[in-house]
Amino acid sequence: MISDTVERLKLAMIEFDGGDAKRIAHFLKVHAFARLLCMTEGVDETARLITECAALVHDVGIIPAEKKWGRCDGKAQEELGPLYARQVLKSAQVQEELHDRICYLVGHHHTYSAIDGVDFAILVEADFLVNLQEDGASREAIVCAYDKIFRTQSGKSLCRTIYSL
Repeated sequence: MISDTVERLKLAMIEFDGGDAKRIAHFLKVHAFARLLCMTEGVDETARLITECAALVHDVGIIPAEKKWGRCDGKAQEELGPLYARQVLKSAQVQEELHDRICYLVGHHHTYSAIDGVDFAILVEADFLVNLQEDGASREAIVCAYDKIFRTQSGKSLCRTIYSL
């Protein structure tokens, strides 16, 4: 069940971000880390599905924000993301009862003070694991993110291992 839903959503997001290989690669990497963190943290099936879906659509607001405002900062992504996430989730036939939580995560994934569950924590950690590398973060920035952002034991362990902390 999870794998069919996730694969449909991957294809829908690839279509949505078509022509933007960098963004597609980004959400696929975030998804891979989110899935791994869910597995190593022993997250239940529903929370895992929500987390994996949110990882795939977390940046869905970037292209609409760039078109609408010429910018795609975190606030812009959070504002436009849920509307587009809901459209993509529907097109991929993701169970409707999961849409509200997934859209909440999309609409808050840059608001770290709002982290209210393991699904949210894992989404943010997975995004950071990828962004730190993609952005060429300094060791100081990585340590700061580790100290302030990472909450799960698996996320902390991955961050320490990947970035030699």
